[in-house]
Amino acid sequence: MIDNLAQQKMNVPLLDLKAQYAKIKEELEEAIKRVFDHQQLILGPEVGELESEIASYCKVKYAVGCASGSDALLLALMALGIGSGDAVITSPYSFFATAGSIARLGAIPVFIDIDPDTYNIDPNQVDDYLSGKSHYYSQGPFPSPSQVKAIIPVHLFGQCADMDAIMEIAARYQVPVIEDAAQAIGAEIRSQRAGSIGAIGCFSFYPSKNLGGAGDGGIITTNDEKLAERVRILRVHGGERKYFHSLIGCNSRLDTLQAAILRVKMKYLDSWTEARRRNALRYFQLFNEADSRYARLPIEMEGYRHVYNQFVIRVDNRDQLKAYLKERGIGTEVYYPLPLHLQECFNYLMYKEGALPESERASKETLAIPVYPELTEEMQQYVVDSILSF
Repeated sequence: MIDNLAQQKMNVPLLDLKAQYAKIKEELEEAIKRVFDHQQLILGPEVGELESEIASYCKVKYAVGCASGSDALLLALMALGIGSGDAVITSPYSFFATAGSIARLGAIPVFIDIDPDTYNIDPNQVDDYLSGKSHYYSQGPFPSPSQVKAIIPVHLFGQCADMDAIMEIAARYQVPVIEDAAQAIGAEIRSQRAGSIGAIGCFSFYPSKNLGGAGDGGIITTNDEKLAERVRILRVHGGERKYFHSLIGCNSRLDTLQAAILRVKMKYLDSWTEARRRNALRYFQLFNEADSRYARLPIEMEGYRHVYNQFVIRVDNRDQLKAYLKERGIGTEVYYPLPLHLQECFNYLMYKEGALPESERASKETLAIPVYPELTEEMQQYVVDSILSF
């Protein structure tokens, strides 16, 4: 196939939402019409129905919709009482909202490096920090272990973090766990669903997610009735009744229109996920058949269900490959070009370059390639041939 590459050129976007929409257009339009007909646009019946469906899907007792995945993280921290002077352990190799939600409450993000194979937070280093053995203490004025009031592992790219180890550590130090499952709806560890393992799970319905809306949206999952009720109150300015406020919350409600759209898409989520998994398997087969060691492929942990929100390869000359694939009509994305501990807004935390080497290395070497459900075998062959021809 590579020999013919010069004679052909295909357009392979990183994600094709138009192809998804074309298949369910009539259902979506009917759902939207129903909302406009009843005009219950804020916390209408579709929101409660979606919350029940998500709770069942994620194998939890409660789900509470909110305005975005970022707000889900913020509300989770607020529900747990995290505030000024508290410290929260999380990953530096994630979308900004993971750490931004911590900082917005006046709490201190504590960044722990990742496992280079899974890109998820390294539990051993979490344990070292909480036990006071961490090398961080020789590098700067970092919070003491006693200040740590929560841990936020990120289920990056669609695969759960090592929650067995994280939950054991959290129990030992009596620290609650918030799962950042924005990219991982339906991901599993031995049949345990993402969002059902920690105290709270946080999901995003951003359009590029496996279950994406037509704009922003998010949801929180939990088995704790009191936490669920607290989130419900916090999302409406802290008011249990209109104009009466027991807490200081925020305005973070999931729109009824978004809930209606997501309820249509929920019916297809598992089939879309299995299509992503088939596409991932095909990539493994195509790269292995070519016997190429140029691109290091994702690792799916034993007993885990990876849902491949992204299929991320690792190469030494990432930026040159990205530019070449763009010329070939292939969409790619870099997640994430600058880890959070080196972002300008977090300079006050005193992290230096080299402090978290695996995250820094991943930020320079990783590249997401198309894996969306509508991707064809021909497209995948073209993507792999293009990478190998480079």
